[in-house]
Amino acid sequence: MSEINPIVIFFAAIFTNNMILSNFLGMCSFIAVSSEIKTSLSLGQAVTFVLTFTTLLNWMVYHWLLVPLGLEYLRFIIFIIVIAAFTQLVEMIIDRYFQSLYYALGIFLPLITVNCAILGVSLFMVIRDYTLLQSMAFGVGSGLGWTLAIVTLAGIKQKIKNNPLPKGLEGAGITLIITGIMALAFIGFSGIVQIQ
Repeated sequence: MSEINPIVIFFAAIFTNNMILSNFLGMCSFIAVSSEIKTSLSLGQAVTFVLTFTTLLNWMVYHWLLVPLGLEYLRFIIFIIVIAAFTQLVEMIIDRYFQSLYYALGIFLPLITVNCAILGVSLFMVIRDYTLLQSMAFGVGSGLGWTLAIVTLAGIKQKIKNNPLPKGLEGAGITLIITGIMALAFIGFSGIVQIQ
């Protein structure tokens, strides 16, 4: 059992062990959706919500079902099923009760299902042997860290949108360079709090 304080895990997941900036997980939607702050923030909130609850659900399924039955080797498949089912449930609820939000998010809601950061958090939770409280802190922190990274990238991209760029750097090129610089900046937090 890991003895790390859940508060340490929470802040480390946001800053020093950020899913995008230190593990480079969840890059597809990060690159594709990071052109406007409002859209990035909406997607970040949805990712944080799904990440928090799927981490908790996957912890319960793993510890209360897979481990007692000796089926730990099925965790990849089961985690993906839980993530997909929960994302579909969230999509149906938003469609039913919050239609304006549903149309604003559009294709981004189904994209959450294939966001590898969500699966990565569940797998890290198992590998690091987190408790339920630690897993919850890790899930929320990872979601907020992902949101922080995508909103920051969107803000930077909006600032440089009207500036001339060399042809080869337009689009994904400048996005990857900015992401690399952001990752280097976040390394500065590694002396404050770190989890492994």
